[in-house]
Amino acid sequence: MPFHHARLPNGLTVVGETSPSARSVALGFFVRTGARDETPAEAGLSHFLEHMLFKGTPRRTAEAVNLDFDRIGSSPNAYTSEENTVYYAAVLPEYLPQVTDILADIMRPSLRPEDFDTEKKVILEEIKMYDDQPGSVAGEHARRIHYAGHPLGNSVLGTLDSVSALTRDQMHGYFGRRYAANNILLSAAGNFDWDRFLGLAAEKCSGWNTAEVGRTHRTEAPPAGGLHVLTREKVQQQYVLFLAGGPPADSKLRYAADTLALAVGDDSGSRLYWALIDPGSADSADCSYYENDGSGVVYASYTCEPEQTEGNLAVVRKVLAEVQRGGITADELKLAKTKIASRLVRAAERPMGRMQAVASAWAYTGEYRDVDTELANYDAVTVADVRAYLDRYPVDRCTTVAFGPAEKLDGVAGRPA
Repeated sequence: MPFHHARLPNGLTVVGETSPSARSVALGFFVRTGARDETPAEAGLSHFLEHMLFKGTPRRTAEAVNLDFDRIGSSPNAYTSEENTVYYAAVLPEYLPQVTDILADIMRPSLRPEDFDTEKKVILEEIKMYDDQPGSVAGEHARRIHYAGHPLGNSVLGTLDSVSALTRDQMHGYFGRRYAANNILLSAAGNFDWDRFLGLAAEKCSGWNTAEVGRTHRTEAPPAGGLHVLTREKVQQQYVLFLAGGPPADSKLRYAADTLALAVGDDSGSRLYWALIDPGSADSADCSYYENDGSGVVYASYTCEPEQTEGNLAVVRKVLAEVQRGGITADELKLAKTKIASRLVRAAERPMGRMQAVASAWAYTGEYRDVDTELANYDAVTVADVRAYLDRYPVDRCTTVAFGPAEKLDGVAGRPA
């Protein structure tokens, strides 16, 4: 599948992977901005702005945006993370000009004051809704504690206070700085003509502004460490998370980290599965590696009935200590790589999966990696590579956060959350 890339005069990066055998095409604008790029006074602004891009443009009302997407049978969506805000859609190939026009149009929103005031209420309700979801609350507390002042610990949603205080002028200024063309990547994958697509991008986006856009604290964050018990009586189960340092997105050790995490905490046939799920000690248990710009992280977690929390805590600590001391076996490595290969290939069969993968790789490393290259990178991981990763990022040197009804855990008194 041929890969193409170009950079418009205003700095917008355009990448694409063409596949004539595909039956659809997916494209997305990746804006290099998220919670980590916000000041305390801007907490939640990136996510709020994501909502506002669907509220209308100088050319389209919010209703027209929705109707135009609907007329071409697309599946538009967006998300905001700590590092990126992404707007994307998938369509039949014949509708590529229309979907490019709509997506490019909403990337230059009106940001009308009346829409801002209305949508702020929606965001505040969303924050309240997430506060009723224990898993989300536990994860957010865990990131904040683990990163201890590093911007990767910033909340994507913000708080009721921070969002309530935001103004339309703040948003307009943030948009002008962060949504500059040279801070955005446009990615496409599937059945499309590259030259035609590049022409569409130039036609729709060449007038966008450029700006001096930076990102601070692109440094690795050491784990805060310790056990932190956060008590909320109304929560029925106990959520326990273990966060250890990991390689950043542009490190070759990321392949060893991803492979190890799967061996330790996949939803079947992993060490945590056999230690907690199979005997019925926990309702869920997993381990995952997340790549970030400058500082990765490995999450292990479990959810269980409160009375089983102490015993499970000891089990997970033992598993992580054994992995740190002895690594993983050749059989575990082979099984993990087989699972990863299957997931990579299945995801690559969809243009949406390739569009996301191509954009992510290019944004973080400036490299294009086709499916065969990624498969080879994972296949090349050895037990020695896993050992090198563990020596650099000890998996048992972690921040542990417990969230739920427990008032005390392992001798540590809880505090309200």
